[in-house]
Amino acid sequence: MSGEVAGLLRELAPQVLAALTRRHGQFDACEDAVQEALLAASQQWPVEGVPDNPRAWLLTVGSRRLADAWRSESARRRREEAVFAAEVDDAEVPARDDTLALLFLCCHPALTPASQVALTVRAVGGLTTAQVARAFLVPEATMAQRISRAKQKIKKAGAQFSLPPEGERDERLRAVLHVLYLIFNEGYTATAGDRLSQVELTGEAIRLTRAVRGLLPGDGEVAGLLALMLLTESRRAARSRPDGSLVPLAEQDRSSWDAAAIAEGVKLVSDALSTTRLGPYQVQAAIAAVHAEAASPEETDWVEIAGLYALLARMAPNPMVTLNHAVAVAMTRGPAAGLAMVADLEGDERVSEHHRVAAVRAHLLEMAGDVAGARESYLAAARLTLSMPEQRYLLAKAEGLG
Repeated sequence: MSGEVAGLLRELAPQVLAALTRRHGQFDACEDAVQEALLAASQQWPVEGVPDNPRAWLLTVGSRRLADAWRSESARRRREEAVFAAEVDDAEVPARDDTLALLFLCCHPALTPASQVALTVRAVGGLTTAQVARAFLVPEATMAQRISRAKQKIKKAGAQFSLPPEGERDERLRAVLHVLYLIFNEGYTATAGDRLSQVELTGEAIRLTRAVRGLLPGDGEVAGLLALMLLTESRRAARSRPDGSLVPLAEQDRSSWDAAAIAEGVKLVSDALSTTRLGPYQVQAAIAAVHAEAASPEETDWVEIAGLYALLARMAPNPMVTLNHAVAVAMTRGPAAGLAMVADLEGDERVSEHHRVAAVRAHLLEMAGDVAGARESYLAAARLTLSMPEQRYLLAKAEGLG
């Protein structure tokens, strides 16, 4: 399947799912029908050509799949007839952008974050179950069960295909942004497997965040999240070598960073910071912008970065913020100060088995000249990570220290 057809299907998937769900309800059945329609299109369009009205084609096929699913249930015969009666009218209804309503539905609070992510990528992103499973390195059957359970939970919770009430909207939007953030992070640095990154996930996260930005242009945190993604993704080409090995930020060829993405990200976060209420995604984007605008590692304004991390730690405290803050503090006040912050995380169950704690400790010990301690921590970090590129990098660091 060509990239053009794949991109068109991903664009149309939420529109078709929204149209079917609006008319017939039963999000779970409609989502299954859309997946079958997308599969049929992926097989037929490359051979027969893209139809003149691809959205209507998908709606027709999806409606027929619904009818097929309901035909075996005698109690649903009348609904089946309604599907066919509505088919032509539905195809003629102008496309309505219901992306936000779908995102709210897929990020329903009854679901776990893992289920929210999987359902969002499939239902709104238009990926097949097999593609989602490959991206998250689990068997297709496992992912299918996860998505099926998620849809049943939504059904049991009585969730409606509509925007939540005004009083709940801000909180639910934060959940949507968090899910998009998780999708991007998994794509940018895969938590397991042989690949450093999953480009299809970072691309989907950016595309969906752009869609939310188009619906909520005045929301500073939406702008901040999009800016953060663009500024981070701008470094993708420079962060690995041809053999797939990891290149740390300080060693990257900055001339290969994506200048257009940097310019867009810097403008987004600058405008948001000057016109909207400050939020955590804006602060993270501001940190990424400081890195992006430094012509070399030596020109990085670590004082400003340390100050921004201190602000972020007050707004949204978590162990990963502390680790990043520790690196910035070490760059401004010396490695001992950074190591003291890392030591404060000892015993924190949230990161007790996370390789990043040991990796940051190793880096700071190396800065401090403690070669033996750094080597031990690099090896500890390598044992904990499930990412092969990160493991190879950490082992190489340990080997380089003797």
